[in-house]
Amino acid sequence: MNKILMALTAVAAMTGTASAADMAARPYTKAPVAAAPVASWTGCYVGAGGGGAITKNDHNDFVAGFGAVGPNLSTGADGWFGTVQVGCDYQFNNWVVGVFGDYDFMDVKGDISTAGVVGPISVGSQKQDYQWAVGGRVGYLVLPQLLTYVSGGYTQAHWKATTLAGTGAFAGTTSTLPGTTKGGWFIGTGDEYALTNFLPGLFWKTEYRYSEFDRSDVALTGFSAGLSETQKFREHSVRSELVYRFNWGGPATRY
Repeated sequence: MNKILMALTAVAAMTGTASAADMAARPYTKAPVAAAPVASWTGCYVGAGGGGAITKNDHNDFVAGFGAVGPNLSTGADGWFGTVQVGCDYQFNNWVVGVFGDYDFMDVKGDISTAGVVGPISVGSQKQDYQWAVGGRVGYLVLPQLLTYVSGGYTQAHWKATTLAGTGAFAGTTSTLPGTTKGGWFIGTGDEYALTNFLPGLFWKTEYRYSEFDRSDVALTGFSAGLSETQKFREHSVRSELVYRFNWGGPATRY
């Protein structure tokens, strides 16, 4: 009997060991990772930044009743500006449409001259000191956090009065080119990136813009009374700004 009990005990022990060895190890399961937040582009925003501008002025001088007194001239100006902006966007699927307005504080300067038949009559430095624009934009989200867009609309700029000093036979004399405000249009393209990992609601925008202003006549005063100048301004600018959008944490359409 004892031999039988010992044999049964040994068999049971061997069976238990084999069963334990045959059990599969419990698989390791990672905790689910929370989805990264997706920026919502729907909402209103404010922005501020700056940039640089290059302006070209195609002009010629004429006397009423007489005609042109010199050839057409192209003079240039360049400088910097600071800008502030407000706007609102609406996102549907991967598309974003919006409206905006901005104001630029400018210091864009360049030489200008009045032309005589054999050379310049007078020379001076013309300065553009501010500009504003209103318009719209349409963009596409190439990534959930990256918008590429085109923009366009109406713009208006102001040039300060310029004192012109006479040259050659007119040395020692001065005349004044009055300040002028000109309206026109602009078109642009840019990218905007959501810095949601840095600060919720913060975006970074960079845009190239081309502006063209209406041609107009400006009458000079001083020794060159009776002389007027026809001006046509074209402007290239690049602007970069930080934007704060007020809807962070709101619902967003998934990419």
